[in-house]
Amino acid sequence: MARPGVEDGPEDRSLWHMIFAPTVWAVHFAVCYAVQAIWCAKIGGDIATLRVVLVAITIVALAIISFFGFRAWQRWDYFHDRDYIHGGETDEDRREFLGHTGFMLACLSFVAVLYVAMPFLIIGSCI
Repeated sequence: MARPGVEDGPEDRSLWHMIFAPTVWAVHFAVCYAVQAIWCAKIGGDIATLRVVLVAITIVALAIISFFGFRAWQRWDYFHDRDYIHGGETDEDRREFLGHTGFMLACLSFVAVLYVAMPFLIIGSCI
């Protein structure tokens, strides 16, 4: 059963939507630490500018994770008013399961990005 007004497309059966938020988290982790390492090793400038750059990267990552988390929540919430059982083998049950899993991974990734960004707000120098 397709959602009203929306055809069942391949994006509803794709695993990429489920793992995109943790991928953004991993890329954010690598980019933040690479920028910090290059900044301290090569540039060695003002630490406040580094913080601004890293906060901007973090805000972009959080926005992307929020977007995909909201889309996963929409896939999950449409079927949430029924009995909440993932044991079925229908397209609806698969879509609901992928939406639920994607939403929970997005929540985890959102918190993880915040934890990755915390040390950059606390550091006082590159030493």
